[in-house]
Amino acid sequence: MKTYGIIGFPLTHSFSQKYFTEKFQREGITDARYEVYPIGAVNEIHRLIKEDPGLQGLNVTIPYKQTVLPHLDDLSNLPGGLSACNCIRIHNGKTFGYNTDVTGFELSVLPHLKKQHIAALVLGNGGAAEAVRSVLKKLQIPFTTVGRKRGEGASLTYSEVDPSVIEANKLIINTTPLGTFPNIHECPDIPYRHLTPEHLLYDLVYNPAKTLFLQKGELQGAAVKNGYEMLVLQAEGKLEDLEYGLMLYPCSITFNRSGITATFLAT
Repeated sequence: MKTYGIIGFPLTHSFSQKYFTEKFQREGITDARYEVYPIGAVNEIHRLIKEDPGLQGLNVTIPYKQTVLPHLDDLSNLPGGLSACNCIRIHNGKTFGYNTDVTGFELSVLPHLKKQHIAALVLGNGGAAEAVRSVLKKLQIPFTTVGRKRGEGASLTYSEVDPSVIEANKLIINTTPLGTFPNIHECPDIPYRHLTPEHLLYDLVYNPAKTLFLQKGELQGAAVKNGYEMLVLQAEGKLEDLEYGLMLYPCSITFNRSGITATFLAT
């Protein structure tokens, strides 16, 4: 039996086990199972691998996307300059790091970008922010990262986000876990009243479907987008990475009113 799973802490918000279990059943995959591993320390990954010889790969979520890197054997498959991993392939006792957040974010945000989205504000500077910034660099969209304190990638604190910053950045992306169920009354501390219909607010959080961050943006007429499509796209990429250890090019993506259809072709 092949085992796949997810590491993080806590994991009460994760949809991965339900998603992959249903996918295995739907596609007639009977020799695989998906487990949840809410480990208290990232170095417990070594114990998981030792205890289950059938473990083929792991998804990685908060708070280990960055701290897991020193525990991996091979980082050569991570996009250049990216110091975050959300997918680990295990083969012959060796661990290989990947990042499918990049693909998921890029494909889900592209259809929503308008001519005014020429600068972005990235809220948070953790592992998820790494993937978002990588995509923004690729799209040649200048960005400013906001953190609780300056440094470690953040050039502004939340108290420094004033009306001029909001005006200059029509694309605002929340990469923090603020607002995730059950803490639905939390949101990043920015001056929402200065948002306009020209703004696009993108929240990587997908549970609830409309976070307080998105609700506050919508009240000002801003366009809003949650992280569910990104989650589905990067989840599909994860499965292919875990099973084949391949980067997924090319991929065929169809956008329609009911959502996104993705067909990934392993090369």
